[in-house]
Amino acid sequence: MVQQYSAWKVLTRRKHLAPDGNEGESKLNRVLGLWDLTALGVGSTLGAGVYVLAGQIAKDQAGPSVMLSFAIAALASLLAGICYAEFGARVPKAGSAYVYSYVCIGEFVAFVIGWNLMLEYVIGTASVCRGISLYLDTLLNDTLKQSFAEAAPMHVSFLGSYFDFLAFGLVVVFGVALAFGVETSAMANNFVTCVNIFILGFVIIAGAIKADFSNWTVDASTPPENATNIGNGGFFPFGFEGTLRGAATCFFGFVGFDCIATTGEEVRHPRKNIPRSILLSLLIIFLCYFGVSTVLTLMLPYYEQDVNAPLPYAFEYVGWPVAMWIVTIGGLVGLLASLFGALFPLPRVMYSMAQDGLLFRFLGKVSPRFQVPVTGSIVAALFTALIAGLFDLAQLVNLLSIGTLLAYSVVAISITILRYMEYCDAEEQTSPTAPISETTSLTTRSTRFTWSSMCTQLFNVHRVPEPNQISTRIVGVLTTLFCLLSLGLGVLLMQAYPAIKSQKPWALTLLILLILLIAVVLLLICLQPREAHSRLFRVPFVPVVPAISIFINIYLMLQLDSWTWIRFGVWMIVGLSIYFFYGLPNSYREMRRQRAGWQKLKYSEQF
Repeated sequence: MVQQYSAWKVLTRRKHLAPDGNEGESKLNRVLGLWDLTALGVGSTLGAGVYVLAGQIAKDQAGPSVMLSFAIAALASLLAGICYAEFGARVPKAGSAYVYSYVCIGEFVAFVIGWNLMLEYVIGTASVCRGISLYLDTLLNDTLKQSFAEAAPMHVSFLGSYFDFLAFGLVVVFGVALAFGVETSAMANNFVTCVNIFILGFVIIAGAIKADFSNWTVDASTPPENATNIGNGGFFPFGFEGTLRGAATCFFGFVGFDCIATTGEEVRHPRKNIPRSILLSLLIIFLCYFGVSTVLTLMLPYYEQDVNAPLPYAFEYVGWPVAMWIVTIGGLVGLLASLFGALFPLPRVMYSMAQDGLLFRFLGKVSPRFQVPVTGSIVAALFTALIAGLFDLAQLVNLLSIGTLLAYSVVAISITILRYMEYCDAEEQTSPTAPISETTSLTTRSTRFTWSSMCTQLFNVHRVPEPNQISTRIVGVLTTLFCLLSLGLGVLLMQAYPAIKSQKPWALTLLILLILLIAVVLLLICLQPREAHSRLFRVPFVPVVPAISIFINIYLMLQLDSWTWIRFGVWMIVGLSIYFFYGLPNSYREMRRQRAGWQKLKYSEQF
């Protein structure tokens, strides 16, 4: 019984977080400023997608209203972004969502999130490198593909048809460069990102010169010759439903800004620079997507878009071949910038997890000379390079979505819990001699839980001004209930949308019931006492803003296919094996050591 109790304490222990926080000392080199972080976020997000995504969505899903699709997706991304911004200000540590969930939820959930972030960054980096290889190969008439297929063919069903030496080499070169010089690498990334934005600015201005507003008012009753998939014409050829479907696809075009949150220990003045850079990068990304999608649908009709290379085709269509080549170069530059942004966060997450003993500790060893986790960076680069060289990632890209959406959801959940969470005594938090740095609900002062006290606190009858154990636990249960209700609502909207649209009584009854229950849960959370106001950046309208973000993320995860969830399950089995056979015993030994130190301290104070 004692062993089970101890295991539960380890699984649910949380890192301390003082209300006003303290940056503390960092083993890493604080060299990054506001513009470095903004360039990192913009570069990792504005890859080749900005040159491809708008044309694909305009032709198949949204038509000219693709610009509104990007606006809706930007709003959804902003909800996740401001949650990251608050945590970036309050917990300026390497590790992003891993550290945030460790602070608010517990060690086990933190490991799951950290393991999925690693998956996200590995697959993201490998897919970008494959993209660069394929992009160059297109310009070179498949010379690389033919050469690699002759040199190293592979005849395994779940691998690529050949080993991609270029993708492998790119990851190794960039990984080694990052391992031995963050400041120099950041300068190179700033330059590449600026070039990318300059080219996108050229695209927007040049496209505006060739704009034709009649392309937004196509008449479906008199379709042009050879026009296919014209829909109903006009600004919303596929209806507003098509615009919303396009927004769901556009949402993934904003994935990448969260890499800023992994830099907490390498940033000057992180409490100011991290929130500002996240919001600034999202603004720049939105303006680029919005501008490109606007001029693209003005230059040529949506039904004539080229889904593979829409911008070069558009400039060729209007008779500007020089602009076509500039855009082609821009695509390569964007890919290089996104490669840096995808590879940069991976060793930081591994470093943070290794420092906590959840991954092998040698991965968190920091070089005294370079002030960078060199070993972790090189191991991460070699593993990612192997994945990039071996696998055909066409079917693995959806794994990016699971890792990202799960991290977004947990960060939003953590913001809600943090706002209503009870803090430990100030004396315990600030005492320089206190050896314990983690806590659980089982290690704080005892509070008697009864049905009467729970029901009284559920409606906060006594208007308790500050969070306590009971209110904190109630918020945790209500937040879990909200996630389950959101899951139910998402499944209903997916599976019964035709019935809802045709106003079937059973579908409408379920819809109204779920919405009412969600509203009641949010109202009960609002009744609970919350933390005192802080000087730091804070998410407004909690719990409503995090709740909307959680629902959007759950709904988008439901859109993913079953094979993606199966691959995700395999990855999680590997991760949980590492945790239960390595991380959990480490954590258990650490808690025993801390308990022994605490008892020794109390004994010395008595005598």
